[in-house]
Amino acid sequence: MEIHTSSAPVASALHRSNVIISGAASPAPAIIFLHGLGADQTSWRRLAPAFEDQYQVILLDLVGAGNSDTASYEYAKYGSLHAHAEDLLTVLRELNLHDVIFVGHSISSMIGVLAAIKEPARFGRLVLLAPSPRFVNAEGYHGGFEQKDIQELLAAMEDNYHGWSQGIAPVMTDAQNPEIVLVVKKH
Repeated sequence: MEIHTSSAPVASALHRSNVIISGAASPAPAIIFLHGLGADQTSWRRLAPAFEDQYQVILLDLVGAGNSDTASYEYAKYGSLHAHAEDLLTVLRELNLHDVIFVGHSISSMIGVLAAIKEPARFGRLVLLAPSPRFVNAEGYHGGFEQKDIQELLAAMEDNYHGWSQGIAPVMTDAQNPEIVLVVKKH
């Protein structure tokens, strides 16, 4: 597997989002994978290689996660999914991509939907894994979380992301399987 990382300037969206491109060279169709909240692009480490023979595979991190440029993360800006959607579109613009296959997990599913609404020609297909149109409870709708819970979660992640991810790993995985917990803690 040949991996190309961006050597673009610090201000580049490719650098900010830690974009890694592998697989078939352009003009092969592009497939882009975007992880869920509390994860990073390593979530796709076992799946993405299966597409490298036929696709240009693009992995990235949400700003504030993984090896993204965490200095670019602003709590007020990224309190809305629209900022992440704009980051995704900026990456697609910098790579001059259209008609991509977008694979988004959890919250990134909605990020992909927002981006596709704004610039539909950039997306050929949306593959949405465990999407939710709203994670916060509202009158007549159960999203799973109260607004206070989300604010506390985001604050904990901002204060100590590594500590938060270490603590959440057993909850997000099969806690009875220490090997899986270690993999999640590592990534």
